[in-house]
Amino acid sequence: MTNHFDAILIGGGPAGSATALLLARAGWSVAVIERKAFPRRKVCGEYLSATNLPLLECLGVGGVFQEQAGPPVRQVGLFAGDTVVTADLPRPRGVGAWGRALSRERLDTLLLEQARQAGATVLQPWSAETIVEAAAGFHCTSRCRTTGAGAKLHGDIIVAAHGSWEPGPLPTQTQHRPPRPGDLFGFKAHFTDSSLPAGLMPLLAFPGGYGGLVHSDGGRVSLSCCLRHDRLTALRSGDAREAGEIVLDHIEHFCRGAREALAGATRDGPWLAAGPIRPGIRLQRRPGVFPVGNVAGEAHPVVAEGISMALQGAWLLAQRLRAWDEAGRPRAELARVHQDYAAAWRRRFATRLHVAAAIAHWAMRPHAVAGALPLLRRWPQLLHWGARLSGKDADAVARSRIRQNAG
Repeated sequence: MTNHFDAILIGGGPAGSATALLLARAGWSVAVIERKAFPRRKVCGEYLSATNLPLLECLGVGGVFQEQAGPPVRQVGLFAGDTVVTADLPRPRGVGAWGRALSRERLDTLLLEQARQAGATVLQPWSAETIVEAAAGFHCTSRCRTTGAGAKLHGDIIVAAHGSWEPGPLPTQTQHRPPRPGDLFGFKAHFTDSSLPAGLMPLLAFPGGYGGLVHSDGGRVSLSCCLRHDRLTALRSGDAREAGEIVLDHIEHFCRGAREALAGATRDGPWLAAGPIRPGIRLQRRPGVFPVGNVAGEAHPVVAEGISMALQGAWLLAQRLRAWDEAGRPRAELARVHQDYAAAWRRRFATRLHVAAAIAHWAMRPHAVAGALPLLRRWPQLLHWGARLSGKDADAVARSRIRQNAG
């Protein structure tokens, strides 16, 4: 195996695979180190807004996405207490279709295989163990999680796309710490035979947490939610059931809409849990190390923009790395490349993060929700306005511009 690459990507999720694919198409030698075997399930809301459709088409997966994804999502809603409010979603300018949901076991496999076909070397299931700066690049040691075999790779640059929820030894990962009361932990499950109306994606507001429902692939409805650690601890006290079932009871107790949508539904597969989530911007400058996806920054999942930010952030980064390549790859310019990328990332996503934080903290507080419900029942179009602020009608990158810059 070649052990020198133009770029080593840590993580093969949407951010890592999309970055690898875009760079490989530009002629870069790329290695992707992914610790999990695919297909694999993952805690995630699964929804991709229509702003991503031109990019998915450019990545070569647009047609398959349209074939496999759930029904078009045309409405957003709020399920809180006995209240059920719905409103139309905004349609992004320049896109003639709606956003849809596709399970991570399908989406991630699809993107990583596309990167492999473009020429990326994929090490899977392998873990990156160390990253050490070396002359004109970085040494990365990695190990196969099934055979124990090791490899030492050298990369001109590192792209960190490993997510933010799991601690680890890499300089872009966090250290393990005990959970704090306000930490949010994520849960997810799929259900069949749900009565949730097709095309509706409601926000679930309940004490200590929030969640969402959406029709995904295979006729399933995806329930994803977050709950504070202190609330989860209190709910689990004296209850021997698995945490996901306890959380579901909590949601259905406080959300009539969720209770009705899942009445008679059957869970398809086990509950997944992960966290704590880490909302915020993390664009620390490490020359030659570029964060993308949740490593770069993470919005509260309440606005269902995580995959969108991962894919669009990958495009922003790849665009700037290609420009650096065309300029002869001067290492002295890497700090400027990072600065330009970070500025573009903030321009595109910072408002989304702030809106998501405001909605999340509102949804977790029963008194705040109760105070706003009369207003939302009278003017449900406020939900439409909130969806616009969260990025659902942001200008999709023009097709011609994507094709010109992404190959």
